[in-house]
Amino acid sequence: MPVFKSNKPTFIFAQLGSLGLAALLFMGSLLLGRERLFLTLNADLGIFTDYFFSFFTNLAEGWMWIPYLLVLVGWLKKDLVFILLNFLTSTLLTQLPKNYIWPNVNRPIASGIPVTKIHTVSGVEVHTYNSFPSGHTATAFILFFLTVYFFPNKKVLWLGAVYAILCGYSRIYLGQHFPIDIAGGIITAILSFQLSIWIRKKINNVPF
Repeated sequence: MPVFKSNKPTFIFAQLGSLGLAALLFMGSLLLGRERLFLTLNADLGIFTDYFFSFFTNLAEGWMWIPYLLVLVGWLKKDLVFILLNFLTSTLLTQLPKNYIWPNVNRPIASGIPVTKIHTVSGVEVHTYNSFPSGHTATAFILFFLTVYFFPNKKVLWLGAVYAILCGYSRIYLGQHFPIDIAGGIITAILSFQLSIWIRKKINNVPF
C-alpha cells in the first residue's frame, strides 16, 4: 500500500472542505462575535438530541485511537508508524496550546454569558477553561483524514465527514466549546496530518 501520496482527489477534497468549514466558523465568530454564534448553535433541540450528542461526543475521545489502531493496523495491515505520528502530532498541537500557550481561554460557561442562556445536558460535566483548540474536534478530524487517506472513496469521504462534523458540533451543543474552538481543532488536524506526512517522508528518505 503506497503511502505519502496525499494528492488523491478524495483526500484533497476532505482537507479543503474541512479548511472551508474552519474558515466559516472563524469568520462567523469574527463577524457575529463568538458568544452570539455559540448561542445560535447551542440552541436546545430536544431530549433525543441531548441523548444523541451526549453519546456521540464520546466517539472523539482519546481512547478511540485504541480500536482504530486495532482495526487499521491489526486487521487491515495499515501503516502503524504513520498512524502513530498523526496521534502524537495532533496530541502535541492540541495540548500544548491548551495548557501552556492559552491556558486561561475560557469556555462558554465561564465567559460571562448568563448560565440560563447556555443549553447544557444533565449528566455531562461542563468544563470552564483550556478551550482553544477543541481536542475532541482535532481527534475526530484527524481520524477522518486518516480514513479517507487509506480508503479514498466517496462513501468513506461522506461518512467520515458526517462523523467529524457531528463530533465537532456536539462540543458546541453540549456547551463545552465556542465555534472558534471547533475551527481551531479542524486546523490543528490539518496541520498534524501534513506534519506527519513530512516526518514520514524524512524517516523513509522519500523525495518531496
